[in-house]
Amino acid sequence: MTSHLHRTVALIGAPTDVGAGARGASMGPEALRVAGLIEALRGRGLDVLDRGNLVGPSNPWLPPVDGYRHLDEVVAWNRLVMGAVHDELESGRLPILLGGDHCLGVGSITAVARWCRVLGKNLRVLWLDAHADFNTHEVTPSGNIHGMPVACLCGIGPQALTHLGGSAPAITPDVLRQIGIRSVDQGEKRLVKQHNVDIYDMRYIDEIGIKRAMEEALEGVDEHTHLHVSFDVDFLDPAIAPGVGTTVPGGPNYREAQLVMEMIADTGRLGSLDIVELNPAFDDHNRTAILAVDLVESLFGKSTLMRE
Repeated sequence: MTSHLHRTVALIGAPTDVGAGARGASMGPEALRVAGLIEALRGRGLDVLDRGNLVGPSNPWLPPVDGYRHLDEVVAWNRLVMGAVHDELESGRLPILLGGDHCLGVGSITAVARWCRVLGKNLRVLWLDAHADFNTHEVTPSGNIHGMPVACLCGIGPQALTHLGGSAPAITPDVLRQIGIRSVDQGEKRLVKQHNVDIYDMRYIDEIGIKRAMEEALEGVDEHTHLHVSFDVDFLDPAIAPGVGTTVPGGPNYREAQLVMEMIADTGRLGSLDIVELNPAFDDHNRTAILAVDLVESLFGKSTLMRE
């Protein structure tokens, strides 16, 4: 099944690195456009509306205050993202958030979760990432909020983010499937176990294979499910995707990543997408952006095999 719920997609640029520990993810949206994202999606038969870039506060590049770096700026960007994503969903379009760092997942997924509640749909979030992003200000030494969005979405964190949509939690951990995880801080390990986050880490994927892991992660997805994919480019092995601020060796290779995207496409339930943490400052001739576009094509039905 590869038919898609939405034939029109809307690109929303969020050029900020305000939640990250390295500068440069703010250039991600333009790098994806330069890599041919719009043309690739049109090549899949989709109508593409490029909404341009949201305009939010600049990155002050300051140390943490009360355990959080740039909290006010992060909240402002997430409010913008939440509003933009919600507007596209309400208009019947599939929103594609072009990040920007992964702190933006709070606004994006808060909007999607609210939309699902209104429609009575089940939400499934596939979090493709090297990191669990379940830190809190108490367990992270850096205070970088791009390491905290999943915790914030689950109601753990500063009220301005946990209650971004008006109430908390935005989601419960049972809607999450985290795939490709291989870097989890010590305090984070305790939290994800305590909250029963469903994590398909690289050891598990090595043991059972990517196909079985994805079958488990997609189990129960049906016509009543809205599937949100939050694709952090550092999900990929840095050997094929060097253009990220937080490289972690041992991630999925090209074929494994393609299979992940193809299996998501086969469900036909993709309803919204984040592409985040692409950092052209660390890239080589935009190759990571080109790879990300290639994978997003597969997410929208391009198969590397001769399949109907």
